[in-house]
Amino acid sequence: MTVTELHQYISAFAPRALSADWDNDGIACAAQPDHPVQRVLVALDATERVVKRAVEEKFDLLLTHHPLLFRGIKELTPAHTVSRKLLRLVGGEVAAMSFHTRLDAAVGGVNDILAEILGLANTVPFGPVGEELGRVGDLPEGVEVSKYARTVCEKLNTPAVLLVGTGKIKKVAVLGGEGGDFVDAAFAAGADLLVAGRIGYHRMLDGAEEGIALIEAGHFATEVAVCHKLAALVKAADPTVFVEIDVKPTIQMVTK
Repeated sequence: MTVTELHQYISAFAPRALSADWDNDGIACAAQPDHPVQRVLVALDATERVVKRAVEEKFDLLLTHHPLLFRGIKELTPAHTVSRKLLRLVGGEVAAMSFHTRLDAAVGGVNDILAEILGLANTVPFGPVGEELGRVGDLPEGVEVSKYARTVCEKLNTPAVLLVGTGKIKKVAVLGGEGGDFVDAAFAAGADLLVAGRIGYHRMLDGAEEGIALIEAGHFATEVAVCHKLAALVKAADPTVFVEIDVKPTIQMVTK
């Protein structure tokens, strides 16, 4: 299977039509799009450490959730982090591709995985018009939001979350990654609580006064599970491909 063929295969699961207008995922670099893919490294982000590993361990493809290329590059030199990574990948003959908001929105993608991990049933999409990336569903029974916050910590393997709100909750909205712009849509969908990767201090203060509980659980923690889905898609496309998952976080949470 070639780089192009693998991109087409995963795109059938997460079509480009599902992407937000501002997104820029897909193939970021591929010196030889018809090059056979035998070794794939999967990660949430194309960090310098991950790119270095992909090159040094002779992977054919670096497959990530977050795009390497978000904004225009004005010069292709080692002076800037994105261009430096591109140069290293091309020089090491490693292709790079990503599946971002389309993978958030896709059935079985980021937010369906997150909803399943957090125990939601009867889930449906929600979000601002044109960006129905999240999921909203029901817990088996009502639970105190402070108790559910501890469940979120346990299920997402994170030592702490930020919480505003009190009382019992039953209907929960989830969104991996940045969720500040989804608070109003979650409230309109009837959610008692929104769990997102990041919401922001002031938006959380407002949410507490608007009648919706909010949990900020961390961008990495709410999305990292999708790496296993990406790896599974590669194996489904070609069982002979060697796939490695790198989920070591770059941003560390330090506690007392």
